[in-house]
Amino acid sequence: MNILQINKLDNVAVALKDLQKGTVVSVNNSAIELPEDIPSGHKVAIRDIAENENIIKYSFPIGHAVCPIKQGSHVHTHNIKTNLGSILNYEYNPALPAVLPASNKKTFMGYKRENNTVGTRNNLWIVPTVNCVTSTVHYLEKIGRKLIENYPNIDDCIGITHPYGCSQIGNDYVMTQKILANIVNHPNAGAVLVVSLGCENNNLTEFKKVLGKYNPDRVKFMVTQEVEDEDITGRQLLKELAEFANKYKREQCPLNKLRIGLKCGGSDGFSGITANPLIGELSDLVIGSGGTTVLTEVPEMFGAETLLMNRAKDERTFQKTVNLINCFKQYFKRYDQPISDNPSPGNKKGGITTLEDKSLGCVQKGGHAQVVDVLDYGDTIKTTGLNLLNGPGNDSVSTTVLAASGCQIILFSTGRGTPWGTIVPTAKIATNSKLAKYKAKWIDFNAGSLLEGIEMQQLRDNLFDFILDTASGKQTKAEQMDFHEIAVWKDGVTE
Repeated sequence: MNILQINKLDNVAVALKDLQKGTVVSVNNSAIELPEDIPSGHKVAIRDIAENENIIKYSFPIGHAVCPIKQGSHVHTHNIKTNLGSILNYEYNPALPAVLPASNKKTFMGYKRENNTVGTRNNLWIVPTVNCVTSTVHYLEKIGRKLIENYPNIDDCIGITHPYGCSQIGNDYVMTQKILANIVNHPNAGAVLVVSLGCENNNLTEFKKVLGKYNPDRVKFMVTQEVEDEDITGRQLLKELAEFANKYKREQCPLNKLRIGLKCGGSDGFSGITANPLIGELSDLVIGSGGTTVLTEVPEMFGAETLLMNRAKDERTFQKTVNLINCFKQYFKRYDQPISDNPSPGNKKGGITTLEDKSLGCVQKGGHAQVVDVLDYGDTIKTTGLNLLNGPGNDSVSTTVLAASGCQIILFSTGRGTPWGTIVPTAKIATNSKLAKYKAKWIDFNAGSLLEGIEMQQLRDNLFDFILDTASGKQTKAEQMDFHEIAVWKDGVTE
């Protein structure tokens, strides 16, 4: 098979490999001779398409033709234009709830916390309130990693740095505080040292107001301007924290405590055919077994948002989804930017043409479950099931906000590859086997096997086993490379 028509209503198909001019392909029992080269992952017209006619993929419009397109021609940025560009009104047309599968595997080996949450890691984290102490945090991380060699139940010591915490005003300042507070409270951290400079906007007095209640044995603080030697003080505090964190041991934890973030980046023409549908099937299995998944990247819902809106569990959740979409569109308009300014150059090279094309593939990570809640940026998970989370498509920011929401693991589909890893285990799911082989040090799981004869249910079950192993301590490739980063969303003025 050289090309794939995803849905019988589609007027384009996807090339499954590089196809040369003159190649004869077959679709719907018709033979088509290609008048030009078609790169792998790109679209080919399977019939004549008139000027201004919609291009249909996944059974939905992904834009319209800007000129007549002959059967067999390459369909891409040179002859398609997006249909997006306005803020819309929506009507709630609730779909019947899908019947979700459930696994007979009900537990994983995690760390039970006193607040009834569960961690997939038992880490010692060092969190700065401000970027001014970044070097100090890196220095303390080295000390902490040497220290935990004597504490067998601690998985790692990680310094979590960022460029903010001072000279911020308004919503940016509040969001930085919320993200950092959520990180401090995250169940993957057995203990946390919060490091402050002392004179910053986000000083400890202010930060503790956002942090809320905490266990003083689990969370300790150091103001570097107020201690004579942060080396001596830091070592002592890290030792006390390590002794506390080391009391936790892996034990059987119920699957309903598992919270998985869903993310894609460096997408290509296969993302909506392999990795994203596979993650969607995995999401359904996790939710059907009592767990929770979280879908973000709001701009990559544009053009496919009604698929999520109509799965809202009730009218209130539907309206929250409408607000999620339209408020993000207003964000673009506030800065006089086009709503459809996506996909990226890499996406286009991989075969994605318009934002609708990207979105219809992207939302498949959410599977078929009802949408049970919509979270704002910096909110934490409150409801079991499929949640939508406010955040941009940017890989760094979206993975950070997924972690900050309470996700203990992130599934990250990619067609072009990325080494990125955030503070929770971040597993890369390749859309194609070529990438999986070429970037074996980046890729954790190959969804490209779906194009090589492996059945979806079998691969879903394999991915589920991988998730349970990861939740139980198996390191992702990003963890093996010691990639642990965060990025906080910035919108406003820096003083």
